[in-house]
Amino acid sequence: MKNVLFFLSLLFFSMQAFSQNYTLQGTVTEGETPLEGVSVFATGTGNGTQTDESGSYSLTLQEGNYTILFSFGNRKRVKVDLNQDKVLNVDMSTAEEVLDEVFLSSVRVNAQSPISYSNLSNEEIQDRNLGQDIPALMNYMPNVVTTSDAGAGIGYTGLRVRGSDATRVNVTINGIPVNDAESQGVFWVNMGDFASSVENLQLQRGVGTSTNGAGAFGASLNILTDGYKEEASAELANSVGSYNTFKHTLEFTTGLMDGHWAFAGRASKIRSDGYIDRADTDLKSYFLQGTYVDDNTLVKAITFGGSESTYHAWNGIDAATLREDRTYNPAGSYEDEEGREQFYENQTDNYKQDHYQLLWNEEYNQRWSSNLALHYTYGRGYYEEFEEDAALTEFGLQPFIAEGEEVTTSDLVGRKWLDNDFFGTTFSLNYEEEAFDVVLGGGWNKYIGDHFGEVIYSRFAQNNDPYEPYYENTGTKTDFNIYGKANFAITEKLAAYIDMQLRTINYETEGVLDDGQQFNVDDSFTFFNPKTGLTYELNPANQFYFSYGRANREPQRSDYENGDPEHEELNDYELGWRYNTPNIQINSNLYLMDYQNQLVLTGGIDDVGAFVRENSGNSYRLGLEVDATIRISDQINVRPNIAISRNKNVDFVSTLNGELVEFGDTDISFSPEIVAGNIIGYTPVEGLELKLLSKFVGEQYMSNIEAENSELNSYFINDFNVQYTWRNVPLFEEIVVTGLVNNIFNEKYVSNGYYFTYDVENPDFATGVETLDGAGYYPQATTNFLAGLTLKF
Repeated sequence: MKNVLFFLSLLFFSMQAFSQNYTLQGTVTEGETPLEGVSVFATGTGNGTQTDESGSYSLTLQEGNYTILFSFGNRKRVKVDLNQDKVLNVDMSTAEEVLDEVFLSSVRVNAQSPISYSNLSNEEIQDRNLGQDIPALMNYMPNVVTTSDAGAGIGYTGLRVRGSDATRVNVTINGIPVNDAESQGVFWVNMGDFASSVENLQLQRGVGTSTNGAGAFGASLNILTDGYKEEASAELANSVGSYNTFKHTLEFTTGLMDGHWAFAGRASKIRSDGYIDRADTDLKSYFLQGTYVDDNTLVKAITFGGSESTYHAWNGIDAATLREDRTYNPAGSYEDEEGREQFYENQTDNYKQDHYQLLWNEEYNQRWSSNLALHYTYGRGYYEEFEEDAALTEFGLQPFIAEGEEVTTSDLVGRKWLDNDFFGTTFSLNYEEEAFDVVLGGGWNKYIGDHFGEVIYSRFAQNNDPYEPYYENTGTKTDFNIYGKANFAITEKLAAYIDMQLRTINYETEGVLDDGQQFNVDDSFTFFNPKTGLTYELNPANQFYFSYGRANREPQRSDYENGDPEHEELNDYELGWRYNTPNIQINSNLYLMDYQNQLVLTGGIDDVGAFVRENSGNSYRLGLEVDATIRISDQINVRPNIAISRNKNVDFVSTLNGELVEFGDTDISFSPEIVAGNIIGYTPVEGLELKLLSKFVGEQYMSNIEAENSELNSYFINDFNVQYTWRNVPLFEEIVVTGLVNNIFNEKYVSNGYYFTYDVENPDFATGVETLDGAGYYPQATTNFLAGLTLKF
C-alpha cells in the first residue's frame, strides 16, 4: 500500500513538474488610447495584475484554458487556451457587451449598430452622485431635459428626450421593464439613491432596438446594476447640502469566494426639505445581490427597493406668485376659523416598492449563449390630501340634516391607494460568429393594479365604516413580445442590421373611478415593429449609418379616463456619422420621427400632477444632434453637445373654451428647438478633477396652440463639480471628497409647467389655484450646493 501511495505521489508531482508555464501579455486600450490601472485577473486562480502607464500587462500561468477578466469600471471577459506564450490585446471600448452586460445584450447596441445612443459610465455617475435622482445625473446627455417638482433634483423628478416626455422613455434594469404598466411612467422617487448601484447606463434616442415592456417613442434607457467584484471591499458615503439635504450610503461586497460566489449590498437614506416650501423628501432604499459565476455560467439573484414620503409639490404656482414668491407651495392650503392661511401637515405621497430579479446567462460554446430572467415587483402606497369644503357625494358620503339644514359639504382628509403586482419573464438566445450575430428573444409580463380610496377624517360628515373604500377599480394588463434581430457583414466595410418584433397587449379595467363613474375597459392590440439599418466604415476613423424603425404604442390608463384614445404609430429615420480618433470623437445624426396619432401633452395636469394627453393626428420631430469628446491635452478635455430640432403638429385641431378650433401647424408642447450642453474637465494634478457643466434649453410652449402665455422662457445654467481622490491612505483604500455647486450664476429659471386651454377666468380645477392666465410653473432652485465624503475600505 505504501508503494502504491509512493508511485501515485510520484506520478502527481511528475505531472506538476512537466506542466509548462506560459506568459500571457498584451496592451489594454480604449480605442487607440492606452489605459493605465486596468485590473487583469485570471478567474479561479488568484493570479492577477494591473496595466502600467503604457497599458501593458503580463501574467505567467500554467498551461490550460482560462477566462481572463479585464476590469476598468466596465468589465471584459476573454477566454484563452494557453498552450504557448501569447499576446492578447484588448480594447475596452467594447466592454459594454460582455460579462455582466450579457443581461443587456438583447436590448443594448454598440458602436457598430445604426442606432443613435449615448453611454454614461459608473465613473461619470459617481462624480456627481450626492443624492440627486438619475434624471438629474443625466441632465448633460445629448437632447435631454430634466425636471424636478421640488426644484433641487431630489424627490419627484423626470426627463424628456427629443421633447418626448418620461412616459415615452422605455426603461429597463438588467433588461427587465421598469415602466409602470398603466401610467407608462417611471417614478425614480421610489428608487432613492439607485445611482449608487448602477454600473453604467445607455440612452438610445428614437425608436432604438427591440426592448422589453412598452415600446419606446422617444428613447430607451437601459440600466445595468453593479457587477460582482473580485475582492472584498466596503464603502461609506455621506453628503450634505442646501435645503437640509443629506445622504447616507453604506455598501459592501464579499468579493469572489471560492472562485464562484459573491455577495453585495447597499443601504441608503436621503432627506431633503426641497427648494419649494414644504417640498420635503424622505427616502430609504436598499440593494442586495448574490452572484454565482464559473467559466460558462453567470447567475444573479437581486432585490432592490425603497420607500418614499414626499410632501406634495405638483400643484405649481401662477405667474404672479412666480414673480413675488417663487418658492410658495399651495399644496395643503386652507383657512382656519380666523381666516388665516394654514397648511395640512400630512399632505404627502407615500409609496413602497420592492423588486426581485433572477438572472441566468449560459454560454454553451464560443457561438451559442442564452439569457433567462424572472422578475416580480410589489408596489403599494397612497397619497393623502386635505379637502376643504368638499362635496360629500364625491367621497361616497351622504348629505344629512343638522339643526334643520341639509349638510352637503365638509372638510375632510382622503387617501387614494394603489396596490399593484408586476411579474413575468424575459429570455433570449444568441448565436455569434465573426461576421454574424443573431438574437432571438422575447418577454411575457403581467400587471395587476388595485386603485381605491378612503376617507380617514371628516369634520361634519357622518362617516361610513372606518376605511371603507368610496371607490374601487382594478386594472389588469398582459404584455407579450417576441423578436429576432441580426447584425451581419455584407462586405468588409458594410454591415446590415435587421430587427423584427411582434407584440401583443391586453388591458382590462373594472370598477368605478374616484368621481363615481364606471370605468370598464377591455382593449387588445397586436403590433408588428420592424427595424433595419446599414453601417458603413469608410476607414478606422469614419463610420456612417442609416436606420429605419417602426414602433406602435398603446394608450395609458389616464388616456382612457379622458376619452376614447387611438394607439400611436411612429416611423423613425436616423442618418448618422461617427468620427473616432485618439483625441477627438464626434457623433452626429439627423433624425425624422414621423407620428400618426401621437399622444401629445395638452399642457393640462390631473389631480396628482400627471400630464393629460390627446391624439394629435399627424405630427413630426425633425432634428440634428451632435456630441463630441475633445482631448485638448492630458489635463483638459471638452465634451459639447447640441440638438437643433423642429417639432410640429400638422393641421392641429383641438378644443379651446369648449369649441373645436383648427390651429394649423403648431409646435408640439414641451419641445424646445435648441438643447445644448457642455462639460469642461480639467485635471491639474493626479487625483484632482474639476468640471464646469453647462446646459442651455431654448423656449418651449406648454400647449399645442402656441398660446403666448403658455411659453416657457429659455434658460442657461452652469454647475461646478470638484472631486479629489486620495489613495494609499492609512486605514482606507481611498478617500474621495466631492463638491457640487449647482446653478453657480443664480439663474431663476423654470423647466416645467402646465397650461389649461379653457376659460381662464375659471379656477384651475386640478390644483385649486386661481390662475389669471391659465398657466402654472415649477420653479427650479437658485444657487445651491452638495458636498460629500466617501471612505473606501
